[in-house]
Amino acid sequence: MIRKVQLPLQSLNLVVGFMVWVIISSLLPFIREDIQIPQEKIAILTAIPVVLGSVLRIPLGYYANIIGARMVFMISFIILLFPVYYLSEANSYMDLVLGGLLLGIGGAVFSVGVTSLPKYYPKEKHGLVNGVYGVGNIGTAISTFAAPMLATKFGWSFTIKLYLVLLLVFLVLNIFFGDRHEVKVKAPIMQQIKGVINNQKLWFFSLFYFITFGSFVAFTVYLPNFLVSEFSLDKVDAGLRTAGFIAVATFLRPLGGWLGDKFKPLFILIGVFAVYTFAAIVLAFSPGMGLYTVGCILIGISAGIGNGVIFKLVPQYFNKEAGIVNGIVSMMGGLGGFFPPIMLAAIHSITGHYAIGFMLLSQVALASLILVILMYYQDRLKLVMETNTKTS
Repeated sequence: MIRKVQLPLQSLNLVVGFMVWVIISSLLPFIREDIQIPQEKIAILTAIPVVLGSVLRIPLGYYANIIGARMVFMISFIILLFPVYYLSEANSYMDLVLGGLLLGIGGAVFSVGVTSLPKYYPKEKHGLVNGVYGVGNIGTAISTFAAPMLATKFGWSFTIKLYLVLLLVFLVLNIFFGDRHEVKVKAPIMQQIKGVINNQKLWFFSLFYFITFGSFVAFTVYLPNFLVSEFSLDKVDAGLRTAGFIAVATFLRPLGGWLGDKFKPLFILIGVFAVYTFAAIVLAFSPGMGLYTVGCILIGISAGIGNGVIFKLVPQYFNKEAGIVNGIVSMMGGLGGFFPPIMLAAIHSITGHYAIGFMLLSQVALASLILVILMYYQDRLKLVMETNTKTS
C-alpha cells in the first residue's frame, strides 16, 4: 500500500513545493502596489528563489538516497514555513529578497522524486514515471492562476499565509504515508561526484536541461510582469496566460517521458530543439500578441517534451550515480531559469527591446540541436560496431 502511493504523494509534494517557489513572481504586481521596487531590480527579485532552488538540488537528490524521500520532503516543508510567513509580513524590498532566497527550497525538492521514484518501477517505465512526477510542475501554474485571484479579494499578505496551511497539510501526509523503508544508497557524495564529473554526457544533459527546464522557469517568472508592462494586460489576465504556458509545458512532460520509453530519446530531442530554435527566432522579432502567443506555446511544447525525455536519458546512461547526476542536471535546469530573465532585462535596458536576447536563446538551442544530432549518430555508430564485432 505505502509503495503504491509514493508516485501520487511525491508528485503532489512537488506541486506544493513549486507553488511556494513562485509566490513572489505570481503576486509581484500586487506586492509592487505596497512595496516600492525599482524597475531594474524586478528581474533580480524574481530570479532569487531560483538560485537556491537550483543549487540545493544536488544535496537534496543525494540525501533522498541517504535518508529517503519521506524525511527530505518533511524537513523541506518545515523549513519553508519560515520564509513563507516572513514574506507575508514583508514591508521592504530587502524583506522580499531574504524571504525569496529561502523559497528556493520549494524548487529544490524536484530532485528528491526523480531520485526516489525509479526505485519502485522497472527500468522500461522510468521515463513515464519521471514524466508523471514532473507534472508536479503544475504547481507554478496553480500559483500564477489562483494567487492573483485570491489577492484581488483578500490581499497579497493573507494569500501568502494560506500557503502555510498547505505546507502543514502535506507535512502531516508525509509523516503518515511516506515510505519509511525506502531502499537507501550510501555512497559518499564526493566519491559519486568524482565518478561522473569527467563524463561529457553529464554536461551535455545539463546543457539540454538548462535550456528546456530553464525556459519553463524563466517564462514562469518573467511572463506575468512582462505581459502587464509590455502588452498592458490586466494582472489576472496575465496570470491566466502564464498559467496556460505552464500547463502546456507541464502536461506534455509525461508524453516526453513516454516517447523516451518507446523510441530513441536522442531522436526525440532532435525534434525538441529544432522546434525550440524556430520558436525563439519568432519571439526575437518582437511580434504582436498573436504571434507572441504562438512562440510561447511552441517553447512550452518543446520544453515540456524535452524535460520528460532528458530524465529518461539520465538513468539510461548513469545507473549507480543517478542520484547525484539527477541533482547536477536539475541544478543546471534551475540555473537556466535564473539567467534568462536577468539577461533579457539587461538587454532591454540597453537596447529598449528583447530581440537580441531571444536571438541568443535561439542560437544556444541551435548549438544543442547540433550536439544532440552528433550524440545520436555516435550511438548509432557504436551500436553498428558492436553488432559487427559480435557477428564476426
